[in-house]
Amino acid sequence: MTNGRTGQSSVRQALLAYVRARSEALAQARKQLGIGEGDANALLHIAAHPGIRPSQLREHLGITSPGVTALIDRLVSRGIVRRDLDPSDRRVNRISVTVDLGDEPWAQLTRFDSAFDDAVLAGEEADAARFAELLESWTTSTNDYGAGRGPASGSGRVDPHERG
Repeated sequence: MTNGRTGQSSVRQALLAYVRARSEALAQARKQLGIGEGDANALLHIAAHPGIRPSQLREHLGITSPGVTALIDRLVSRGIVRRDLDPSDRRVNRISVTVDLGDEPWAQLTRFDSAFDDAVLAGEEADAARFAELLESWTTSTNDYGAGRGPASGSGRVDPHERG
């Protein structure tokens, strides 16, 4: 499972390769669409949360109020999103995507993730579920260790040979 006692685990190597491939695919898509990383991240989040408030988007992206206003202004001016008044509170804007991310050229932003999901779905459902369970457990264990709550190999660890 590791490349020598001090090497990276094969799982971490595979995850790093996935992250690199996804980052490269998204960078290429952003370049072709002429949008920056922050705008692309915002667009994907807005698409996943139609009618989101600017304050919620700001919190998700970790940017300032003026920063989220400028970002939304940029996306509105390009016709990618729109602002709607909240019917229950006219002081509040709701942000929604105006383009179909399933259509070209916007589909480029989600093509890698869709292809990955298709590949996972083509495999055994039990294997995918078990891998997800293991990854969540290992991540929790790693976070606990990083927060000083005990060793990463503590009681929260899942035995990869045990079948659930």
